[in-house]
Amino acid sequence: MFTPQGPTARELTVQALSSVEHGYDLLAAKFDATPFRTPEPVLSAVTEALRPLGPFDAGLDLCCGTGAGLSVLRSLCAGDRVTGVDFSAGMLAEARRAHPKAALVRADALALPFPAAFDLAVSFGAFGHFLPKDQLTLFRQTHASLRPGGLLAFPLPAPPRVGSLPYWTLLGFDAAMRVRNALWRPPFVMYYRTFRLADVRDRLARAGFTVETAALDSLGRQEDGSPRCRLVVARKA
Repeated sequence: MFTPQGPTARELTVQALSSVEHGYDLLAAKFDATPFRTPEPVLSAVTEALRPLGPFDAGLDLCCGTGAGLSVLRSLCAGDRVTGVDFSAGMLAEARRAHPKAALVRADALALPFPAAFDLAVSFGAFGHFLPKDQLTLFRQTHASLRPGGLLAFPLPAPPRVGSLPYWTLLGFDAAMRVRNALWRPPFVMYYRTFRLADVRDRLARAGFTVETAALDSLGRQEDGSPRCRLVVARKA
């Protein structure tokens, strides 16, 4: 599927019928050959948007997967103290091969094992794995891991236009996932339409952050002139 180096349809099916953790263990070796890996233009856009907000010393890649966000942190954190956290041992093994100098920790993002040690936390493409009821806990855990004045930053694409092909694709995916989780155990939590900007801003504020957004103009604009993707920047007061 996707590329000759990517997973087969059978491998993706087995992954989709597994738990989130085991599914990513199975997919890890081929993950970077799928469209699920955060594209380089997004990583570059986030890096350039965050650079003027530094300097940063220690950085945390939240739900780091194979480590795409670790490269962002390495280019921004002057102290070269970069940590990635994920609950998939398979994904962490791939991240360790690509980033041997990074500190990699296996842990649940809803129960982070860190003191207030980081100046910058980033996350790419992971928030669909958290149900709305868990997002406040996630943000509170991240808030507790940041030093005063520290930032949590992540890109948030604009929702597709209602009635467009991407709109129906994401709606269909989420509907299929809900049916799958109603009929099959263990559940596989991955939804594309449960992380809306208005809700996210509210939950970040309740977790103790002040929140701003910035257009990532290098990623383009929609037909109505609004940005295709924004950078959410939440600062620990």
